Amino acid sequence: MPLNLDLIRSQFPSLAVTDDGKPRIYLDNPGGTQVAQQVIDRMNDYLLHHNANHAGAFRTSIESDAILREAHAAMADMLNAASPDEIIFGANMTTLTFSISRALGRWLKPGDEIVITRLDHDANIAPWLMLAEDRGAVVKWVDVRPEDCTLDMADFESQISERTKIVACGYASNAVGTINDVKAIVEMGHAVGAWVFVDAVQYAPHGAIDAQALDCDFLACSAYKFFGPHAGIMYGKYDLLDRLQAYKVRPAEDKPPHKFETGTQNHEGLAGVLGAVEYLEWLGKSQIPSAKSQTSNSKLQRREAILAGMKAMVEYEQGISERLITGLSKIRGVKVWGVTDLKRLDRRVPTVSFTLEGWHPRAIAEKLAEKNIFVWDGNYYALAIMERLDLQKHGGMVRVGAAHYNTVEEIDRLVEAVSKLD
Repeated sequence: MPLNLDLIRSQFPSLAVTDDGKPRIYLDNPGGTQVAQQVIDRMNDYLLHHNANHAGAFRTSIESDAILREAHAAMADMLNAASPDEIIFGANMTTLTFSISRALGRWLKPGDEIVITRLDHDANIAPWLMLAEDRGAVVKWVDVRPEDCTLDMADFESQISERTKIVACGYASNAVGTINDVKAIVEMGHAVGAWVFVDAVQYAPHGAIDAQALDCDFLACSAYKFFGPHAGIMYGKYDLLDRLQAYKVRPAEDKPPHKFETGTQNHEGLAGVLGAVEYLEWLGKSQIPSAKSQTSNSKLQRREAILAGMKAMVEYEQGISERLITGLSKIRGVKVWGVTDLKRLDRRVPTVSFTLEGWHPRAIAEKLAEKNIFVWDGNYYALAIMERLDLQKHGGMVRVGAAHYNTVEEIDRLVEAVSKLD
């Protein structure tokens, strides 16, 4: 079934907001999506009825802990973790990555190797650079193919050796949208006994994730990129999490996931994460005609519903990507970076970045903002790829990031606005 855009957009109250009667076109989604009504309801309900700290004997604390457990279970379903105890919540992906890198550092020796890529967000680069500096490890960089901004997989294989202990890669690029062959990367890392860390922040809003099928050791994402609140999520194989020594206060629990969830968590935010997963579940059920007739005893399982929703989402977003890339590519002076072959759209998410001859990316973003079209400019913390493409000194790129709630008409308005820049 095609996505019902009117129904989907009705789930996002902010999409109805206007400025002086002018609708806002949110194409800034890679930096953070709009929030579903289910998220707002969950957060409001938590703060009004269940707001309390952890492990109390009284009613609101007991209810709060139940909601937090449900949030762990929901994310386990979304990522297909083996257990809710493999899900760690934190302030954001960056903070969680620094935390887990410190813990892994206890197992590193001078001369051990860490493999990272030039396609990644700096949140999946800087923690490993600093860890290498602290532990005397060697950093090895995987290059990209500038013509389509894909990882050079032959170079990837050559960088991995018997001394490799950690391999860090992104699932999808937040700068140019490239989807990486994570399964192959995990297999390469595991072949030499390395741990593999996957940054799935940019991929999570655009495709189903199966942590067990990938067999990665760690995977991180952020709820505010998949229609939820500002919160970070880390998946880790339970055996590894159990053996790692966490940096924590002494009274805190010693078992995963709580030993990594330092201090008091953002409880209302975690309730909102639950709401975000519930939105994805709702999306899937809305795509399955038989779902409405299911009884409470035979309702669709959450994972199955999420997969159905993601499948429909991917199909729609590939169409959006085709329209966006085709439209931008017809404009004189525009260069679209990344995968532009329309037969290879399964290799990218609908994050499309471009440069325009004679224009600074910031100036383009400002001109579009005047028309209530919201896009990003700069390096979006993907510093390494901007340096590799020699764009950092020129202000980076303009990034147009669609989500499944964006319409074809919005894409056309963006393309028209770029074509009329003067």
